[in-house]
Amino acid sequence: MSIPQLGIGTFRLQGEVVIDSVRNGLEAGYRVIDTAQIYGNEAEVGAAIAASGVPRSELFITTKIWIANLSKEKLIPSLKESLAKLRTDYVDLTLIHWPSPGGEVPVAEFMAALAEARALGLTRQIGVSNFTVALMHQAIDAVGAPAIATNQVELHPYLQNRKVVEFAREHGIHITSYMTLAYGKVLGDAVIQQIAARHNATPAQVVLAWAMQLGYAVIPSSTKRANLDSNLKALDLKLSGDDMAQIAALERNERLTSPQGLAPAWD
Repeated sequence: MSIPQLGIGTFRLQGEVVIDSVRNGLEAGYRVIDTAQIYGNEAEVGAAIAASGVPRSELFITTKIWIANLSKEKLIPSLKESLAKLRTDYVDLTLIHWPSPGGEVPVAEFMAALAEARALGLTRQIGVSNFTVALMHQAIDAVGAPAIATNQVELHPYLQNRKVVEFAREHGIHITSYMTLAYGKVLGDAVIQQIAARHNATPAQVVLAWAMQLGYAVIPSSTKRANLDSNLKALDLKLSGDDMAQIAALERNERLTSPQGLAPAWD
């Protein structure tokens, strides 16, 4: 299996808002949906999927295990609860959302529980999120690099996370970029806007195309049908080598997500 290039994220979307976003996304043609236990919207995502009539076999659903559920006693029961909310017998990908703060639950323990969940058929693939190089080392020691489908990390033109990307690539671990548009900050960047104008594209399309051209999966969220439709067109946008080099030069190590008490020691 592989990680699809483009999906819809549901971070910070609640209630009817997330139902509308998922419904609109499925109608637009998306088949990849990313959620998490801590988002508090798995039940709504499940309801929107059920109402859509899209066959389960066409979908790729990701959820993430919250830190309170990382122990071997809690991980699988919590994933079963997620499946019940999502109204499915399995998810396509289950990630460890954040490493256990202070190493309270060892990496080896939760990765072994995640591998067991896969063996039980609760999830087709497993992976991690917000893992540094050191934490990826530990995850690889626990289950082997081939078992780790992806590391989902903050990655956008202002934070290109090159050490993590390089290590992941060396070990065959796919990168999923979250916050690819940097909460919209990069859309106003003059370089991005100039590239967009050259291609008769939107700044969002340019940034998403940049990430996908580098081989990353992207999961932008939107509550607007027009933006969902527009983002899909990034799949057809091909940037030049010069375009890619200009965006590469925007790196400034500007991290937007680093919650106190959760964030590891970033690379």
